[in-house]
Amino acid sequence: MADTPARGLPAHLVDFVQALRRHHVDVGPGETVDAAAVMAELDLLRREQLREGLAAALLRRSGQRQTFDALFDLWFPLGQGAALGEVALPYAEDGSVDVDALRDLLAQLLADGDTAALTELARAVVDGLGAISVGNGNGSGAGGSGTGKDGAAGTPSGFSSYQALNSVRPETLLARVLADLRSRGEGGEAESPFAEEVARRQTRARIAEFRRMVQSETARRGSEIRGREAAARTGVRRQAEQTDFLSAGADTLADLRRRVAPLGRHLATRLAARRRRAHRGAIDMRRTLRRSMSTGGVPVNLVHRRPRPGRPELVLLCDVSGSVAGFSHFTMMLVQALREQFSRIRIFCFVDGCVEVTDLFTPGADLGDVLTEVHSRPGLVAWSGHSDYGRAFDRFAERWPDAVTDRTSLLVLGDARTNHQDPALGVLSGVVARARHAHWLNPEPEKQWGTGDSAAREYGRIMPMHECRTAAQLAGVVGGLLPV
Repeated sequence: MADTPARGLPAHLVDFVQALRRHHVDVGPGETVDAAAVMAELDLLRREQLREGLAAALLRRSGQRQTFDALFDLWFPLGQGAALGEVALPYAEDGSVDVDALRDLLAQLLADGDTAALTELARAVVDGLGAISVGNGNGSGAGGSGTGKDGAAGTPSGFSSYQALNSVRPETLLARVLADLRSRGEGGEAESPFAEEVARRQTRARIAEFRRMVQSETARRGSEIRGREAAARTGVRRQAEQTDFLSAGADTLADLRRRVAPLGRHLATRLAARRRRAHRGAIDMRRTLRRSMSTGGVPVNLVHRRPRPGRPELVLLCDVSGSVAGFSHFTMMLVQALREQFSRIRIFCFVDGCVEVTDLFTPGADLGDVLTEVHSRPGLVAWSGHSDYGRAFDRFAERWPDAVTDRTSLLVLGDARTNHQDPALGVLSGVVARARHAHWLNPEPEKQWGTGDSAAREYGRIMPMHECRTAAQLAGVVGGLLPV
């Protein structure tokens, strides 16, 4: 907060709020005023209390805490510059960091559970082992020192948490810490496996927390060199619902799947509200003109036809090959969470063949088992194992000709990359012509449509195609497209 004295805490808080908004954390004026009131009441030197107070005032939805913590560490850092705490790195005679002695010290602090000392050690580790030297761009390496015992290595050009952690390897200290706890009588005796397991989990949690401390300190030191804004743009992880499906890792996709049920309930509420507002049908011209006779032929009161009862049917046709699979799996689970809004839902998956998997998506079904069963269904892969939209559309139209009717809303999920095979545009046109509504959801950026082997532009002339790169974008598109 080097600029805080000149601009004041209110301006600094506004900057922090704007950073949250840029990372898709919805913070309004009311929450900002509440945060200012929190800062007025709390001791700003008690950093963790300030963190929790601002989080309580600013956050309104689950899943935003990780983004908040990362930005909080940038806007309200532990301090400026290198660590000056009581815990210092051990150095060898040649001036390099004594890694073996450092690991002994870390093991001792992990066994003690001294959070304050671990925080100071993390700062020292980043300063001594994580610095990237000016000139050659290389770090000090294991056993080296980024700044040296006397700070003679010059000004670092950056800091690397990977370099620092790879030198210390805290995850390999688990057995040593457990042995230390057993020698103190804190890790449980051999006849007490429960106490042993408790000590093991506690130690793993402390090691994970130390890794987080190093990563947080690396971000803080890097922000001093590059600036907070640049560090926030590149170093703060996106929220799960803002991450591109095609670049999301396994942990992000797992997080997204945990959010399917709440997101489905939210969309179901929106659909129910739309149906309540759409209680009137089209204008009945005959009855309106008859009623206008009492007002001199002026149609003052419009008469509407009663809407036909019943809910629409939904058919999903999903590409589950390669990186598109994460997008399709999430969308299938989302639509299944909306099953009460439809009279019938049928789900079909394809690679270069096509199979129906509707029976797998039952209430309470385990997602892992469902996805495993989807990919093991015979007929999903019929030839090469690469996406072949034309072959899949041919098989769908041939085997399930009655799946799409004039009551059906059809959603096609995929990136439309055909591997230079026949796209079967005529077959898809016939299927779309029978549907009540038809839309294509594409997880690729629109600027990439039609490049390489993408037939997105051709398919887009048959049915509307929508970009759905993130879960948030998908929810907005699905919520707007689903019929009432």
